Amino acid sequence: MYVDPCELSARALSGALQRRELRATEVLTAVLARADRLSPSLNPFSVRLDESAFAAAAAADALLDRGAAGPLCGIPVTIKDSHWLAGVEATYGSASRIGFVPHETSAAVERLIHAGAVIFAKTTVSEFVYFGVTDSTLFGRTNNPWDVTRTCGGSSGGAGVAVAAGLGPLALGGDGGGSIRIPAAFCGIVGHKPTFGLVPHEPSSAGWKTLVALGPMARSVDDARFMLEAIAGHDWRDRHSVCAVPMNFNLPPPERLRVAVTENMGFAALDEDVRRAFHHTVAQLAASGIEVVDDGPGVGPSARTWCMIACAEARWSEAEDYEHRSHLLSPDVLHLQIFGDHISIRDYMLAQFDRERIHRGYADLFERTGAHVLLTPTLGCEAFAHGKRHPDAIGGHPIERPWLDWVPFLYDANLAGLPACAVPIGFGDDGLPVSMQVVGRRWDDGLVLSAAESIEAVVGFDKRPPLIVHC
Repeated sequence: MYVDPCELSARALSGALQRRELRATEVLTAVLARADRLSPSLNPFSVRLDESAFAAAAAADALLDRGAAGPLCGIPVTIKDSHWLAGVEATYGSASRIGFVPHETSAAVERLIHAGAVIFAKTTVSEFVYFGVTDSTLFGRTNNPWDVTRTCGGSSGGAGVAVAAGLGPLALGGDGGGSIRIPAAFCGIVGHKPTFGLVPHEPSSAGWKTLVALGPMARSVDDARFMLEAIAGHDWRDRHSVCAVPMNFNLPPPERLRVAVTENMGFAALDEDVRRAFHHTVAQLAASGIEVVDDGPGVGPSARTWCMIACAEARWSEAEDYEHRSHLLSPDVLHLQIFGDHISIRDYMLAQFDRERIHRGYADLFERTGAHVLLTPTLGCEAFAHGKRHPDAIGGHPIERPWLDWVPFLYDANLAGLPACAVPIGFGDDGLPVSMQVVGRRWDDGLVLSAAESIEAVVGFDKRPPLIVHC
């Protein structure tokens, strides 16, 4: 019986390729054919790399024939437009960067290549990867495969759409303020933001050096783990990366697992349908034998702290574009840059110091409760219609409030460098995915993923977007 390679998990695809039941060129052909059908509706790619991908797939087949293949050998994978791949343009979704072609490859991308992955496309992003929706003047709008009139989130929007649509089982995302977890939540997939420093991301652009972590996006937790194992570990070019830390996947059995749970931390807006789905999942976990403790980090809203750091770093990392190519920047980027101009050294440093308070709040939570992980909603809403929930649409001009009010659960993990995984748990009133976030201690990525897998097993989320079912 024929099985569409596009429907297989990365782990299953790897097994089929290793057993030579499938050939890498055959898998790539199927993925690109589906991409041809769906790209006009979804717009997930900034550039296709068909020629080099077929060469990589042929090389993968040769290795597989000899039994000398890496763990991801022959598996189609995408990377963000902002990730460096030597010889391929990296525009960051901005007209100001047209023609920028890096001569180096980012360490995480190199590791994918060395593991045998077939990189067949770069995915769309918001301009300079600074926004929570993927809609740039350069790439246009990327649509949610559950409802093309809705946003897919951002900035790794194209990556989330590609995975949800079966356009490769794995994608490399980047997350400086939710950019993996937002599209994962809106597109009904798994997105893991690793501990800061676990996955190297140099060489790269200058933006958000102290906030961004690169990580996997996949249709299952097991696939996210599969990819993370291939890209984690120290790289000498990245001063933030650390020596390889063994990932502990030994989650206690349900009767010994303890999770802390909070739905709003006292300040987060939450739509009622999201609240119901979250409560239902927590009840399911408790019924399965997991001990639930109602507690949170108690650190208060961190959006302003994140904003001071993010906007200041954005202003000066893109200084040349702002000062010499401003006519090529979108109004949203200009607003953010103007805000960054007004952040004082004092404000920036106080925000950096405040990161320690936030980290300590989480450390104290885990110590106080004995919880292995903290569960929160990932986002406070389902995917919304294009053009909605922009700062302008909720009563604040971007210059006055250049952060997103609907992602308050996400900033802490970036500020404290904690691992955080978004996993789908059901659907809201509009029939669109709702997601739960699993947060753990630094370097407990394996534990976070194992806890997310327990949630995945209890919930049984396995539906595919309607557009994909009928493709």
